[in-house]
Amino acid sequence: MAVIKTIDLVGVSTDSWRDAAHKALEEAVKTLRNVEGFTVLDTSAVVEDGQIAEYHTHVRIKFRISR
Repeated sequence: MAVIKTIDLVGVSTDSWRDAAHKALEEAVKTLRNVEGFTVLDTSAVVEDGQIAEYHTHVRIKFRISR
């Protein structure tokens, strides 16, 4: 029987929401084994002087529990 666990992360990028999602995944795989996928839950941005300064992507990382 398999069990999938999830954690939520917010990736941050100055380039794009896609890059922010990649950064969240890159960080997750540094400490998690058996990452199987993720779901994008939300995107947002920080605006400074009328321009996007940071892109934020909220993701739910899914990984299989191994015993």
